[in-house]
Parts: sequence; C-alpha cells; structure tokens
Amino acid sequence: MSLTLILEVQTMPANLPPQYFEAEKRYRGARTPQEKIEALEEMFALMPKHKGTDRLRAELRTKIAKLTEEAERRPFVAKRGSQLYCVRKEGAGQVALVGLPNAGKSQLVSALTQAAPPIGDYPFTTQLPMPGMMQYENVQVQLVDLPAITAPEVSSWLPNIVKNADLVLVVLDLGQDAVAQLDSVVGWLERYRMVLSNEMEEPPAGMTHVKRALVVANNLDYPGGQSRLESLVRGCGQALPVLATSAVRGDGLEQLREAVYRALNVVRVYTRPPGGKADLWEPSVIRRGSTVEYLAQTVHKDIARNLKYAQIWGSGKFDGQRVKRDYILQDGDIVELHM
Repeated sequence: MSLTLILEVQTMPANLPPQYFEAEKRYRGARTPQEKIEALEEMFALMPKHKGTDRLRAELRTKIAKLTEEAERRPFVAKRGSQLYCVRKEGAGQVALVGLPNAGKSQLVSALTQAAPPIGDYPFTTQLPMPGMMQYENVQVQLVDLPAITAPEVSSWLPNIVKNADLVLVVLDLGQDAVAQLDSVVGWLERYRMVLSNEMEEPPAGMTHVKRALVVANNLDYPGGQSRLESLVRGCGQALPVLATSAVRGDGLEQLREAVYRALNVVRVYTRPPGGKADLWEPSVIRRGSTVEYLAQTVHKDIARNLKYAQIWGSGKFDGQRVKRDYILQDGDIVELHM
C-alpha cells in the first residue's frame, strides 16, 4: 500500500455509510460532468455533518463547483438517448422559473424580457430551457424559462439547471389551488435534495443545496385569484416572500423586477480611472459583502496584485476616502483603484 493511500485511509471519516462508497464508485466511473456532479451531490447528502467531515464536505463543494463550470462550457451532451442541458450564466444573476404546467412561466419571461418563448394554453409548451435578459434600472438579470417539473424527459437535466441558478422563482397559477401547487414544487425540489430558504446558510441533513427563492403568484386576473392569493400568503407565512402578478395585464411586474434584483443579494459599484469619470450605466455587479480586493480581481489580476489603496465615493465617511483592500463595498459606490 502506498504512503498516499495510507494517508487517505487514515484521514477518511470512519462513520461514512456504505451508500457513500457506492456513490463514490459511480463518481469514479462517471464520464460526463453532469454524471460526476450527481454522484458528488449524493455523497454530500449521505455524509454525516460533524467536525470530522468538515474538510471532506469542503472538498466535495469545490469539486462540484469546478464541474459545474465545466458543464457550462459544454452546453449539452447526450446521455442514454436523452439530452442534458446547461445554460451559461449572464448578467447580474441567473434566475430559474419553476412550476407546474400552465402556471404562466413563459408569459412572465415574455413580459419581463425581449425573449419570445413558446406560449400556449396546453401543458408542456416549453420543452427546452429558454433564457432571456430582464432589465432592472441599469443592470441585466438572466431569467430562464424551464419546462414544467412534471414534463417528460426532463429529470436528467432540469434539476441541475435549478441547482446552478442563483435564485428560484416558484411560479404558481392563481386560477387553481396555489397552496397545493407550492407543496408539489417543494416536494419535487426535495426529491433532488434542494430546500428553499432565504435565511439558511447550510443545507440540512439529506440535502445538498439551499436555494434562495421568491414565490410568484401569477394569473391574479383569474376569477377567485385574490382569495387564493390570501390563502397562499397565510400558508407561506414568513418563510418565503409572495408576489402577486398578472403577466397578461401587467400587474406587479415592476415590483417583481425589483424583488428579483434584491433577492440576488448583489450590489452595483462603478470603477473610474484616477481623475476620470465613472460610467454610471455600466456597473460592476458583485456579491454583497465583497471587498475592494475582490473588485480589483474582477477587473484584472495584475491590478489586484499591485493594488496599494482605493478611493471611495458613496459609502465612505467622506468623498474620496482612502480605503484598504478589505474595505466592504456598498451599492452605488464609485471606486478608484490605485496601484
């Protein structure tokens, strides 16, 4: 036995269940990024959560993230006669629309973007992922119209797109029992080890992904829509925000645009050359809590490496304040990077 193998055996947590090693075997035999991701996610879900597994859990997360990036570079591959799809992320964030047939997902994407997904009053009109760009003030957000969760031939790829998205819009039809629809969507997500929460940081036992989410109660214009909306709001409580819309009449669309942007948990900052002016229509969109150093890395790695300080207009104590690399940027900040 080699020294490397001995070390692996010694550092491997002793209480991993047999199913973990079966999933690990599938991972080692997998050929596509999607197959590897599925096996790694199963390993992650099966792993007990305690201090002894922290390092291994972190390693699995890193592998999943790298494979997800690889899958995005390879938009689709064939698998057992079916198709697997990935949608390359664009804009300030990627938002996946999830729901049952005829909830109005395609109508919403059409109303909010310049995309023209197929729209019909029959089930399973959408059969492939259809991305479109939604404008909110001076940023673009990518919306992805997806087939209904009950559509045939989607179980091999649809969950992976939802897992990879930055935000989930659960679209419900107020022409029917919205509470029952929400239960169906939540059950489908849990089947693929996803849990909806805007507060939770780590997935609970048995889950692999925590997804930030908004509930969109569409078709408010339908008879009985208002009363079904009230029942839905009572059912959701404080767990998930509910926004009422009518994609046909345009009700609530502007509120939805803003809610989507806020839920992405990003900020807009503007870089400018020393002594120059910032282009306020071309922001850099970064995660809330990001630092000056992170912004510099997004501009160019040499700038980040040689950065001496930055000057801030906006959230500083005064305009032009000098700040260090670890300064946390706020929405609307104007930043000069000095090397």
